[in-house]
Amino acid sequence: MIEKLSERTEQPSSQTKIEVFTDGNDDYTYVFPDYYADTCIDYGQLVNTRENGKVIRKEKRMIYGNPDPGDIETTDVENCNGILRERIGRLVRKTKCFSKRRWRLECSLQLFQFYWNFINGFKRRSSPAMLEGLADHLWTWHEFFYFQLTISD
Repeated sequence: MIEKLSERTEQPSSQTKIEVFTDGNDDYTYVFPDYYADTCIDYGQLVNTRENGKVIRKEKRMIYGNPDPGDIETTDVENCNGILRERIGRLVRKTKCFSKRRWRLECSLQLFQFYWNFINGFKRRSSPAMLEGLADHLWTWHEFFYFQLTISD
């Protein structure tokens, strides 16, 4: 995942740092230095302490750089994970359609990404692809399935 993030984004510099916030999983602390210099990343963790299934304390940790403690929050990621589980049954473990093959899960995620970025209009009737200038209208499933690809050398 971090490798794909590194490939798809501009490499940060000490002037244009990337901000990353995660939960308390320490694996990230060992992986980020393989892809980013620690002078180019502001990395913080939000560690939730739970009792009886309820969060009773949130501890914010600064791991690399100088992230603003007020910015260290994981609600966006938690919201995204909830939406993915809600919309893609393959991610829910105790369902009949739970993915047992990685390539099927990857195909489902790619299909969902297209839907989310090109078809889903949200409340403002524009998609993320429209906001980024990649599309000039909301796509339909019909357009998606019958779109003619042009391959040039």
